[in-house]
Amino acid sequence: MGGDSAWAPLRRPAYRALWLAQFASNIGTWAQTVGAQWLMGDLGGGALEVALVQAATTVPVFLLVVPSGAVGDILDRRSVLIGGQSLMLAGAAGLAGLTAAGGTTPALLLALIALMGVGQALAMPSFQAIQPELVPRAEIPRAALLNGVNMNVGRALGPALGGVLIAAAGPEAAFAFNTVSFLGVLLVLWRWRRPSDHRPLGAEHVVTAVRTGARYVRSAPLYRRVLVRSVLFVVFGSALWALLPAVARGPLGLDAGGYGVLLGSVGVGAICGAFVVPRLLRRTGKNLLITLATGAYAVALAVAALTSSVLVAVPAMLVAGAGWIAVLSTLNATAQVLLPAWTRARALAYYQLVFMGGQAVGALLWGSVADVLGVRSALVVPAVAMVLVVVVAARLLPLTERQLDTSPASLWDAPPELADVGRGPVLVTVRWRVDGARAAAFVEVMRKVGRSRRRTGATQWGLFRDSEDPELYLETFTVATWQEHLRQHLERGTGTEVEVELIARDLAAEPPRVRHLLWADHREAVPPDEVTPPDGNGLGPP
Repeated sequence: MGGDSAWAPLRRPAYRALWLAQFASNIGTWAQTVGAQWLMGDLGGGALEVALVQAATTVPVFLLVVPSGAVGDILDRRSVLIGGQSLMLAGAAGLAGLTAAGGTTPALLLALIALMGVGQALAMPSFQAIQPELVPRAEIPRAALLNGVNMNVGRALGPALGGVLIAAAGPEAAFAFNTVSFLGVLLVLWRWRRPSDHRPLGAEHVVTAVRTGARYVRSAPLYRRVLVRSVLFVVFGSALWALLPAVARGPLGLDAGGYGVLLGSVGVGAICGAFVVPRLLRRTGKNLLITLATGAYAVALAVAALTSSVLVAVPAMLVAGAGWIAVLSTLNATAQVLLPAWTRARALAYYQLVFMGGQAVGALLWGSVADVLGVRSALVVPAVAMVLVVVVAARLLPLTERQLDTSPASLWDAPPELADVGRGPVLVTVRWRVDGARAAAFVEVMRKVGRSRRRTGATQWGLFRDSEDPELYLETFTVATWQEHLRQHLERGTGTEVEVELIARDLAAEPPRVRHLLWADHREAVPPDEVTPPDGNGLGPP
């Protein structure tokens, strides 16, 4: 298996073991979904109750994925993954046992599915965040591609297996299979010896970590482009997943087995795409590859809408699978390599949020369009729209082709020691002297420095020019606590941020001068023995 092979990450023992275990788990998850929906019908549930089965999984993810990402950054990610998988195993085992004993009710079914949704929300960001720990940086795009293949093939095989298990032994068999699949993932995680995280200042508080993650995303324009490009593709692309059952039943006149063939074709297309995408990526770059793959996916979407022939629809689904995996694996890999280790899980949580949110919005939107205009129109409209959108987005929001240095680095000396690291807020001032001829270039690069300060913890940032001495600039930024400022120095700096600041230093006429100011506490302003006692009205001197 050569170094350029799409399957090269599978040479890494830890990645290979986790990939295989996750493959079984993905099949089990989709088999269980079929079993839960079928069981809800057997329990007397109508269309709404059946739909609530999927909602019970997605709602906990929407609510918890962002704080779960913060947890994945402040605790050991292996432990977080084990915790998430254990919750999912408990839910699946409970479903299997209760159903076999005839004790499952609609409320219990939804509650246990929701418990598994909590486990999924806990595990998702950390699973994405550990990929750079399992494979070298150069193999991250191929690892993302293989993870996409894993998910899509599981989506194709799982429902078919679930149908077989339900027919042979009832829904409890699908739940039992899913329970066993989680055991495999837990075994791999338990055996994985992950290096300990380097946290000189200890773990962050989860609320602070959530806020810091949100601030990082707001101040990372390259990463925000990935999020925007992802949601634009998924909102339109989700029309296929939402309406494919209706296409199978309606224009194509297929039964459940024929629908399974269409899903299987998407999975086979994803596998074929895994062979092609790495070669295309080397020749075209990210932006052109996404444009071409989106165009191919849109054509497949339109063909699925307009054809009445299975012989035409199946090749279209092969193309759709390849296009889907090409776009999303490229976006996912780009997101991973843009993020430093200290914030990777909490920032990737936003990627998961926009991905799942885009699918939910797209399903609702195109399902509504199908009710009004018909299934075919509801597929053709997003097919045309996504081509127009990707052309505009490639021009206005291009993905960077440059490799960023996200390794830990710092340019500044450690700040003075302070006994109470919880003191704050802290105002940091940096005095810069810049020749007039370099002023414009300096101000421009300082905008990037300002984003760097915000990414690493600053709540406010500004750059001011002295009205009496035009060559003197004062940079100011505020950090919530002294400990947060220490984290800026010791834990959150990267090579790319040092590179930007070095450019600013090269433009300056002299080295910058730094001062740290703490919020003035009136209790410390005057020594206790010099405080004037209040008068009879409770007031001190004027």
